Amino acid sequence: MDWFELIWNYYLTLIPYFSPGAILQIISHGFIGAALFFLAGTGYDRLRLLYLDQMGGMAILMPKIFTVFSILSMASLALPGMSGFVAELMIFFGILTSQKYLLMTKILIIFLNTIGIILTPIYSLSMLRQMFYGYKLFNTPNSYFFYSGPRELFISISILIPVIGIGIYPDFIFSFSVDKVEAILSNFF
Repeated sequence: MDWFELIWNYYLTLIPYFSPGAILQIISHGFIGAALFFLAGTGYDRLRLLYLDQMGGMAILMPKIFTVFSILSMASLALPGMSGFVAELMIFFGILTSQKYLLMTKILIIFLNTIGIILTPIYSLSMLRQMFYGYKLFNTPNSYFFYSGPRELFISISILIPVIGIGIYPDFIFSFSVDKVEAILSNFF
């Protein structure tokens, strides 16, 4: 998810039709973003490299981190079965079924969301390709490289489980948030 899409969806929470999907998108972004930042920090602890053009070929050397990083990157792309997919689907259905806006406004909103949906895979997949399958093989003599330990796997999987859980059963989040959101929106509408 890019920042434009996240901020746009945050503002859509003020409209009753979009609020469940937008709130789910914000929660999903929190889980996925935290996990990806954690894994990026884990990669930096191992490699001591900051730039993508210095990395490459890490999939063979770090298979567990590669697997979890790839799954979470796909979750960021709104892969079906993940929390981002449910959120984006609800936002699109909320836009299409809204009686509040004219057709041209709906088309503009969907176009702006689609830009984020198109740009996110371009960035994410090119980043994965460069880091894990890049042409420059991992070759740093002073690296602190070692395989991912139980700490990294425990934290990564602990964040991955809610991402998949929300994607399979989003009503769990709605059971906590619907009443509170309706109370807030009743003040505005």
